[in-house]
Amino acid sequence: MTLPHADHDAEHSEDEVDRLVAAWRQERPDLDVEPLQVLSRVSRLARHLDRARRASFAEHDLETWEFDVLTALRRAGEPYEMSPGALLRATLVTSGTMTNRIDRLTAAGLVRRRPDTEDRRGVLVSLTEAGRTRVDSAFADLLRREHELLANLGKHEQQALSGLLRTLLVPFDATDTGAR
Repeated sequence: MTLPHADHDAEHSEDEVDRLVAAWRQERPDLDVEPLQVLSRVSRLARHLDRARRASFAEHDLETWEFDVLTALRRAGEPYEMSPGALLRATLVTSGTMTNRIDRLTAAGLVRRRPDTEDRRGVLVSLTEAGRTRVDSAFADLLRREHELLANLGKHEQQALSGLLRTLLVPFDATDTGAR
């Protein structure tokens, strides 16, 4: 995926959001449309990120949900295994959905189930070597694409943007965590 490189002076370039905001200011001068300056850009960027992610996963023969489960296991560290309950908390899906996902990933040879030696009623789900190889490759490709999406920002600009977005997201994350 090759991205168009904008002029380094992007602050003075007009984008689609600028045109959208100008149109709304013309049509509804009674409303403060300033939030569109940020949130419409975030929304548009999210669509580009979603396309990049889906393309990356498809190149590695993975669906988004498969990537989510495999990366949760991979992040767990060796021996790359979790209980189904821990996996559903990590991926925010229902028990029935997780069971279906584990079944499908097991059939594909990307994970395996084994009895939990510490809980005779429980099972653990672990990455197979094929699952680890696939998720590692897909993750490396995803990061390459995400670096491309951010290529027009310097390191300090990326850090500043990250901090600003964190400030916006923390209250939502706190609410989401409290609901669990």
